[in-house]
This record gives sequence, structure tokens and C-alpha cells, in this order.
Amino acid sequence: MTDIGIEPSRLLRRHAALRGTAAHEDVVLTAEQSGWTYCGLRVLRLAPGEPVTETTGETEVFVLPLAGSLRVDVQDEASYALTGRRSVFTAATDHVYVGRDSTVTLVSDRGAEVALPSARCERRLPSAYGSADDVPGEARGAGQATRLVRNFGAPGVWDHADKLVCVELVTPPGNWSSHPPHKHDVTAPCPVVNEEIYYYRIAGPDQLTPSAEGFGLHRTYTGPEHAGAGLAPLDETLEVRDGDVVLVPYGYHGPCAAAPGYPMYYLNVLAGPGAERSMAFCDDPAHAWIRDSWTAQDPDPRVTELIARRL
Repeated sequence: MTDIGIEPSRLLRRHAALRGTAAHEDVVLTAEQSGWTYCGLRVLRLAPGEPVTETTGETEVFVLPLAGSLRVDVQDEASYALTGRRSVFTAATDHVYVGRDSTVTLVSDRGAEVALPSARCERRLPSAYGSADDVPGEARGAGQATRLVRNFGAPGVWDHADKLVCVELVTPPGNWSSHPPHKHDVTAPCPVVNEEIYYYRIAGPDQLTPSAEGFGLHRTYTGPEHAGAGLAPLDETLEVRDGDVVLVPYGYHGPCAAAPGYPMYYLNVLAGPGAERSMAFCDDPAHAWIRDSWTAQDPDPRVTELIARRL
């Protein structure tokens, strides 16, 4: 599944290096460019009234508005109107699943920014619509490790997919997420193997609009069990800014930290060789005790307020 000779410096892909050749291609990242087998991501900026047509090839995708509204036309299948949102920091959103070997046209009257997370898959499933009203919000963690999880494409919430798993997370300024550090790779005792993409957006001083001003941190590392499995060592603490991508081919990942003053969002894209989609993971044993400590702490009220407001 994974190129075990992957260089640690290749884990971080800066936004500027991800832009495609066409003006609307803000992020272009294929599985081949990542050095692995399954996960990919495209982010498109739609100009008002100008349609963009994409083919899914051997991948299944979600059409996920990051900002703005749009219409999604899946050739020979259906058309969908997605209400969208102001930004990833303001609300959950409508979305559409599009199966492999499909042609899809996207058009927005006022312009929009759209993510197309993808996974190489075997089965072709028909397109399907997901409503923002049906996206469950979860306050995960407690205290300064509280974050908002929108499980729009998680198993058990969205089961109409062959390989692709996606969730969104919003971490308030100064908080930590993806904590305790965890893994889902070929090393024991993991029951599931997944590649994973972290696509970051960082809000500016208004707490809502993505901006180049803020930053966060992302940690990925390996343990002795990874060396025993023949996997190259990883030991990276990375500064991430708006639009950056971090690849997680294997190893423990987390924590991620939002700098004080700057909310942090990331889209997780996962897929692997398993017959069933799963987000199962194994905590780093050195830090697994942290989960039990949350029972004595309250969740951050900033996150519970977002959930109460259906954001």
C-alpha cells in the first residue's frame, strides 16, 4: 500500500506547491503524488457562473463546499443543489457523494470553493446527497483538548461508499486535537490500515475567514514497532498554515495544536485496503491514559456552543 521509503520532508505539502495548472485548481493531490495507493484531494475555486467538469476515473469522491453554494450535475444520474456555507468555521454543509467512473459538472452563481476528497476504489456506487441537517456534531475530548468533529462521511453515519472516509474537525484557538497520538497502520495491534490526509484551514483575526496570518502545529512520528516492520522512521513536528496538507502514510499522528488567536480546521481523508470502511485506531501507549483523564474535565464551552448552534 505505502512506499516505505517515503522521505519525512515529503509529509508536508505547502499550499503554493499544491496548485494545479488550471486557474480554478487550488489544490491537486493524487495518490501517485502522495507516494501511496488510495487517498487524494482536489480543491477547486469556482468563478461565478463558470461550470467546471471533472471525471472521477477510478476514484469515488465527496463534493464538499468549503465556502459558497453550488449545483452539482452528475451525468446520467441526478442534479443536486448544495446550500453550502460562508466558511468551514461557520457551519456544517450539504454534500454529494459521486461514484467512480462518473462525470460531474460543478457551477456556482456567486462563486464557491469546493473540496473533492477521493479514494481509489473497486465498486461503483450511484451518487447520493447528504444534508447539513443530518451531519452529527461531536465534542471530542475535554478541557484544552476539546474539538468539534463533524462526522459527515464517517462509517455508521455515511455508509454509501466503498473505501472513502471523511470527517471535518474544528479546533478552537489555543486547543489541542488528534490527541492522544494514534495510528492505523500495518503494525500491531492495529486492526485497520488507513492512509490519511490532513487538509488544513486556519482562520484569521475575525475567527471565520481563512487567512495566511495564523498557524498551527502537526506532529507525526514512529515507534520501535515501525522499524521492526521495515518502515522508515518519521519524527516530524510541522508548522501548518492555511491551505497546507500533511500526509500520514503510517505512524502515530497528533497532537495537532491551534495557535492562540487562530481557529484551526482540518479535513481528514482516509482509505485503505480493508474490506470494510473503518476509522479504528491504536493510541500511543505512552499517552493513552489521557483519555481517562477527560472524565474529570468539562468540554470547552466554545465547542459545546458550536454544537448547540448546529455549527
